[in-house]
Amino acid sequence: MIAKIVRFFGDEEHAKRRRKLLYAILLVVVAADFLVPREHGDFFWDDLPGWGAFYGFISCGLIVYVSKFLGHQGGLMVDEDHYD
Repeated sequence: MIAKIVRFFGDEEHAKRRRKLLYAILLVVVAADFLVPREHGDFFWDDLPGWGAFYGFISCGLIVYVSKFLGHQGGLMVDEDHYD
């Protein structure tokens, strides 16, 4: 069972199915956000349907790109044989 799951997420032959699964999950999350009652939002964007999914997606992407920038350009990553 676990081998099938690891193979699904690790092999390139399943890339198209993984992408379709990702889009389906994103669609379900945004659609579910339309069903939530919005009565007491603190800010105007709290009342926008899909705002949480959009904000989370942009924030996650920003975290990935900033950490890659810090690792590669900021000098946090070193070569494998740095201490040899």
